[in-house]
This record gives sequence, structure tokens and C-alpha cells, in this order.
Amino acid sequence: MHSNCNMENVAKVLEVWNSYLCKKIDLGGLISRNPAAHKWKATYRSIVLRELTFWRVTDLLNQMVVLSNTGHILGARILLRSTIETLGILIYLNQKMKAVLEGKEEFNAFSDMTSQLMLGSKNKTTKLNAINVTHTILEKWCEKKYPGIFEIYADLCESAHPNYEGVCFGYSFVNEKEYETVFENRWAELYASNLGELTLEFMRVFEEEYNNVWPAEYEKLEKWLVENDQNLEAARKGV
Repeated sequence: MHSNCNMENVAKVLEVWNSYLCKKIDLGGLISRNPAAHKWKATYRSIVLRELTFWRVTDLLNQMVVLSNTGHILGARILLRSTIETLGILIYLNQKMKAVLEGKEEFNAFSDMTSQLMLGSKNKTTKLNAINVTHTILEKWCEKKYPGIFEIYADLCESAHPNYEGVCFGYSFVNEKEYETVFENRWAELYASNLGELTLEFMRVFEEEYNNVWPAEYEKLEKWLVENDQNLEAARKGV
């Protein structure tokens, strides 16, 4: 019952999320509001990336709820894993904006990073290489801010991969009394009870990063770009 209530809460939050999905971003309006900050492609890409993560997380969780409600817990866990990867993109973006403001990262490096996040691929469909989500984004950056997130992600990976948990543990158990291996789908028995609460925890993190962290860091970045406009222009022109 507890798990069902939590999944119902997930569905209720998703109803709100679905109604707030951004439909478009007007670049012209941004430039007219703050020409110095929005002449750089990185600022526009940062806005677009924020909304893209919202769209993807919402879509993944919409499908996860459907699978969970029909008892397909393995598929639901795999979709939650993808959700955490996408959440990691937003956390990473926000942390990198903060690094620029603190003087720990060059703006040009930040700009290149936004290109990789948006256009990177592993199968060479684009010219840019994708940033490693598992080790660079989640393990190195997200774990610093949210200790334990990587362990949960790694646990979900074991369900997704055909290792011990994903195959043997998920589909069989040993009856030692009868000296036999029994085959059955065990995913609901093993993981259904905490899926809803686990999902809600990551939804809370996403809302914090989307609603609070990103706007605060982005506003600071806009001001920083205005204050450093002459230096950035000189660097771009090689002066």
C-alpha cells in the first residue's frame, strides 16, 4: 500500500510537470533584454539544456509510472536510471556555471561544455564526443553535491545490465532443501516497495536544481558576462 501511495504521488507531481513544459524559447527576446549576456551561444544553450532535461525527465517518468502500475518493475528501474542520468546533466550544468563565477573554469571551456552536452554523441552522429555521464558527470560532479547518488545509480545499473542481479538474482532462486533452481520473475517482489519513494526523492532534487539552483546561477552568470564583457571580447579577438 505504501508503495502504491508513493507512485500515486509521483503521478500527481507529473501532472503538474506536464502542464509546465516549456514550448519555445525566443532568442531575440533574450538578446533585446540583455545584449551583452546573450550574444554568447553558451547562455542560450544553457537555457535550452535546462528545458531539454525537463522534457526528458518528465517523459521518462511518465513511462516509468505506466510500467510500474502494470507490474513491470525491471523496465521501471531502467527508466529511473535514465532519469538520474538526465538529472545529472542539469546538476553538472549548474555546477559548471558556478565554477565560472568562482574563477575555477574559463568561460570558453564552459561554452565548449554546453556544446558537448547538447550535441555530443557516442555513435559519431555528431562531430562532438559525448561527456561520460557515469564517471565524469555523476561520479565526479554530482556525488560531491548529493552524496550517495552514484551508489543508487550504480545499483540501478546492475538491474539494467546482464550481470548477477540483472539475470540470476532477478529471475531465479535456489531451493536448497530440494537442490533445485527455481525460475520466476522476481523484480516486483524485490524492488516494487521502494520504487515510488526513491523516484520522489530524485524528483525533489530535480525541482531544486531546476527551480532554484539554475535560475540563481544563471542570473549571476548574466551579470558576470556584462561585467567581463570587454575582457571576453578582447580574448575572442586575440587582443
